[in-house]
Amino acid sequence: MLFTVSMKSDRDYRRAYNKGRFCADSSVTAYFCPNKLSLDRLGITTGKKIGNAVKRNRARRIIRAAYRECEKDIPIGYDIVFVARAGIEGKKSTDIEEFIRTRLIKEMAKPFESGKTGNKKNNFTRKK
Repeated sequence: MLFTVSMKSDRDYRRAYNKGRFCADSSVTAYFCPNKLSLDRLGITTGKKIGNAVKRNRARRIIRAAYRECEKDIPIGYDIVFVARAGIEGKKSTDIEEFIRTRLIKEMAKPFESGKTGNKKNNFTRKK
């Protein structure tokens, strides 16, 4: 990939989840936040709800191929985490490309408010 490296640390994933914004589809959810670097960092997660290891690896390959096709259109300087959903089974990379081009890039183009904390924790208390 041209402007992208793999996201390695758990801290970067958590930052994208907690302080970033997200865009969702029936087959994939994308979390993103600015990273103040001159490149993008990409992370892909697939849970056990997707299926066995073969199905999870296929989901990762589909997402990676779709991202590679859309990489030149994505703004530089973001951490992006794709989370595969159970609906990804039977999808092709062109379906994920359509999601990236029509929804994700438009969401990323909106100004990112740095003072906003992103996804806030619920303040529920446990009943005794």
